[in-house]
Amino acid sequence: MNDTPSMKKNFIYNTIYQIILVLMPFITTPYLSRILGSKMIGIQSYTESIQAYFLLLANLGTSVYGTREIAQHRNDVHERSQLFWEIELLSIFTSTISLIGWIFLIIMNSRYQVYYIAMIPHFFATMFDISWFYRGLERFRLPVTQSIFFIILEFIAMILFVKTQSDLLTYITILSTSKLFTSLSLWKYLQQYTIKINFRTLKFEHHFKQTFCYFIPTIATSVYTILDRTLLGLFTEDSSQNGYYFQSEKIINVAKSLSSTAINSVVGVRISYLFSKNKIAEIQQRINHSLNYILFMSIGSACGITVIAHNFVPLFFGEDFIKVEYLLYILCPIIIITGISNCLGSHYYTPSGRRIQSTIYLIVGSVINLVLNLILIPSFDAFGAAAASVFAELIISILYITNSNGYMTFQLLIQSGWKKLLAGIIMIILVYPLGLKMININKLFLILLQSILGIIVYLFILLILKDNWIILYTNKLFQKIRRIL
Repeated sequence: MNDTPSMKKNFIYNTIYQIILVLMPFITTPYLSRILGSKMIGIQSYTESIQAYFLLLANLGTSVYGTREIAQHRNDVHERSQLFWEIELLSIFTSTISLIGWIFLIIMNSRYQVYYIAMIPHFFATMFDISWFYRGLERFRLPVTQSIFFIILEFIAMILFVKTQSDLLTYITILSTSKLFTSLSLWKYLQQYTIKINFRTLKFEHHFKQTFCYFIPTIATSVYTILDRTLLGLFTEDSSQNGYYFQSEKIINVAKSLSSTAINSVVGVRISYLFSKNKIAEIQQRINHSLNYILFMSIGSACGITVIAHNFVPLFFGEDFIKVEYLLYILCPIIIITGISNCLGSHYYTPSGRRIQSTIYLIVGSVINLVLNLILIPSFDAFGAAAASVFAELIISILYITNSNGYMTFQLLIQSGWKKLLAGIIMIILVYPLGLKMININKLFLILLQSILGIIVYLFILLILKDNWIILYTNKLFQKIRRIL
């Protein structure tokens, strides 16, 4: 396979997928919030956080490592076939070990036992997930289309079978089986991209060592993305606190997906290939372009959520989740902060093979987050967990930038971001008060009005400030319009 996959097409596929991921919570969350309530949502959040540790062990870093290895050997069909089976069989082995541990947990723990049983298909989904192989080949269409298909089926099943608060078990079962079928569906295309190999020649020791290097930073990352919910479940008697935090995270994660996930996934794979060819100038150019895009989207998203949160939360989640509004105010900076760190992680540290270096920074941030959680959660519940996460993410981003060997600098960050940040602040100052004053207007109409005005103000201020990135793409847009006319 010597053809170069289209980055534009891959970006479109990934963007479509991210849009679907964005739209589905906007459809399902209001329904589930009102049907299940904050306590049941809290139970789901806590049990998912417990399983997440076992799934991390099951994956053992093979997803990120596998994508990188396939990307670097994509033009050699024998080498990539050999790599696929070595990495996939290793994944099956680690997933089996993790599943045994999960079964032991079920036997020993009677609390939430029935929900833990319903989550078992998740392990087989991880075991047979080969989406990393297609991402390494930059064939994003296959995993994206299959994922979208099963997301739609998952939604239909939820509407048909989740009707009351007692249907949490049904909902968890739907989620886990959907993930399993998504993973299995990708296997039917495998023979198009691999050849038969001699299984006696397979070697696993090297891959185990390498995946373990990827596993450590994943664990470190998870300390502040999963442990928050685990500690909330352990230190607070009210499961609703977990429900509030879980729902606020959903909104933040949607914004993060729109802001950076699509471009990081696509460009990160291409940069792995460029590092193997030592094309340093092109790597720097792509990092700069990605950073501008991520700052534009993440600052706009963070400020936009701040503007509409007051009216959005009660309309979207219901009155039972009113505390989510204040959690969103605390968590919004994470959209910008993680956009920067994830850009460096996917564009520099991972493709250049510096995972051990990034692991150290992640561990530092994770320890800080853990300590702050232990101090803040007993007194401030979900608000303490939110504040701890923001501070930990900030420390990690600072460490990432400081040690990126010039691929990203604070000077570059300020040059690329200050106009966007100023535009976002002006947007908040001008548009946020409307949500407090226009109390007699329909909430949905008011949210739409604030959103549209916010976008207009944000773009208008950027044009006035002559932000280089927005000017560049405005000119490109006008050029395309002229060609059409």
